[in-house]
Amino acid sequence: MIRKLKENVEIFLPENGLEEKIQQAEKENRKLIIKLGFDPTAPDLHLGHAVVLKKLRQFQDLGHQIVIIVGSFTARIGDPTGKNKARKPLTAEEVQHNAETYISQLSKVIDVEKTKIVFNSEWLDALNFSEVIQLMSKVTVAQLMHRNDFNKRFSENTPIAMHELVYPVLQGFDSVQIECDIEMGGTDQLFNCTMGRQLQESHGKSPQIVMCMPLLKGLDGKEKMSKSLNNIIGLTDEPNEMFGKTMSIPDSLIDEFIELTTDFSPEEKKSLKQNIVNGENPMNIKKLIAKNIITQYHDAESAESAELFFMNQFQNKNFEEKAFEPVFMDSLHHIQHKMTLTELCHQLKSNESKSFIRRLIENGGIQINNIKLTDPNEEIKLEKGIKIKIGKRSFFELL
Repeated sequence: MIRKLKENVEIFLPENGLEEKIQQAEKENRKLIIKLGFDPTAPDLHLGHAVVLKKLRQFQDLGHQIVIIVGSFTARIGDPTGKNKARKPLTAEEVQHNAETYISQLSKVIDVEKTKIVFNSEWLDALNFSEVIQLMSKVTVAQLMHRNDFNKRFSENTPIAMHELVYPVLQGFDSVQIECDIEMGGTDQLFNCTMGRQLQESHGKSPQIVMCMPLLKGLDGKEKMSKSLNNIIGLTDEPNEMFGKTMSIPDSLIDEFIELTTDFSPEEKKSLKQNIVNGENPMNIKKLIAKNIITQYHDAESAESAELFFMNQFQNKNFEEKAFEPVFMDSLHHIQHKMTLTELCHQLKSNESKSFIRRLIENGGIQINNIKLTDPNEEIKLEKGIKIKIGKRSFFELL
């Protein structure tokens, strides 16, 4: 049991804390309280979030109590991004909408019915100013400056607002309120999680242990998976999209995806990795990973259909046999049925920036009626039956 719970965990604090907490809970005949906090700053969960959620599910299957804390208060003040500036605060309406979406998506991995979901505005809104000052007195500025991004910004004379320094203290106070035994997160949350330990001790409570999971890299193979970087596979993505995105990962990510995104057995994972070493075509391994992911978040039948769609759509070289998404010309904003190639592609792929579209065109990533076009300013006459390929995975037909 302990071995499985420790699988893929990158950081334990303290090192033998898990064994001690489990023994303590057994002695007291109670469930462990395991915390995961979310600030609902964006409503879409992805495979990177699932790395932590799957670990929570393991604890849940053993009968322990999972507590999801929605940062309904902290999201309204704006948290440090881990980069060089604070994230924009959200309105109460945005927080509520995003939180509802989060909770719905959590059911893709954990049993929401057995999960306790609380909002930290419940206790943080109730603090008066005197109590806030008392809470701040538990932490020194020197301790806060140990946080890497604060330290870096300070050394570079980049402004750090006071509310950013307060943020990790408030998040740590959440652990005091729910009497948390274990706090989980990605490795980028280590500082905030350890703040919870410190505040629990200062309030005379048994300190939580910290378990940090590795950060899954995104489709670019460089940065961590993040919606803001547009490099994610969302838990609610359609099967065909999941399959196509998984097939697009660089070969260097295969081992990481096998380990962190699939639910193959340890023996199967080891075998797949060895197959790569032995010269197996990486595309074959990616197909197995893609089908496994889709089976987890949809079903096996959808996984089979997605593989067939991918083979027809991307491995079949015949342009005319592709599946094209219908687009009615009346839905496009045009002048006398004409527009530039950039504008046409941008309207069809509104989630992409015009600068991205221009680069795609100049690099030969756009085809109209199987002809590659490379001039972003070329004027296109809109007619029914025009077939447009944008990038590797987007196909449209005007009707």
